[in-house]
Amino acid sequence: MTAVLAQISDLHLDGSPRATERAVRVMNHLRALPRPVDAVLVTGDIADHGDLAEYEEAARILDAPFPVLPCPGNHDVRAAYRKGLPVGTDGDGLADTDPNAPVNRLHRIAGAAILMCDSTIPGRDEGRLDAATLRWITDSLGGLPRETPALLAFHQPPVGLHHPLPDSFRLQHPEDLAAVLAAYPQIVAVLTGHAHTAAASTFAGRPLLVGPAVTWTLRMPWEGEGAADRDQPPGIAYHVLDDAHRLTTHFRVVL
Repeated sequence: MTAVLAQISDLHLDGSPRATERAVRVMNHLRALPRPVDAVLVTGDIADHGDLAEYEEAARILDAPFPVLPCPGNHDVRAAYRKGLPVGTDGDGLADTDPNAPVNRLHRIAGAAILMCDSTIPGRDEGRLDAATLRWITDSLGGLPRETPALLAFHQPPVGLHHPLPDSFRLQHPEDLAAVLAAYPQIVAVLTGHAHTAAASTFAGRPLLVGPAVTWTLRMPWEGEGAADRDQPPGIAYHVLDDAHRLTTHFRVVL
């Protein structure tokens, strides 16, 4: 069965009218599609300061008639995220008795496994898939039929994107992730956010797709001065996973 997944990222909700309007605009666009997507993936930095009120606003904005699957980013705070944002689980391998533990969730969508992973290091901008999260990934994939296609989604990209800002704060110890990809060929692709630019690359022989941001767009060095282009409209990535387990991605902006 073909699955159509929308990816949004980096909402940075901070209570400001601008951040709210852009996030509402994107979700209204997705709700109004003639054919509903199978799920929306939200790859981190949902809140800007990690305050409970920001997650309560996010819960209202992200409410939709289709599944919305979030994971944290470096601006998010795990305890407030858990309290204010619904993070429903389907086969979660980590207990939530510790509010500061990594937030990892497995979702089954249209015959595929979507692993929303926590790559955050509290108090830091760079990321890492820690030992508990890596164990959760392997346990989750090991519990599924080998033929089940899987997507891994988290916040910080594991490769450089040729801009000093995201490249300074990317995923640390990417060799740990590469070992997981080598052991589980059913992982179709890796999806991330964080960089505020739509991008496509490869990592460990798999497609790496970086979702565009809702709040502002990264200006690349050859495009001019200043990292943040706040005049660009919010972006969406549409990932189409077909019956042959091929992933095709289309990028759009929401005017």
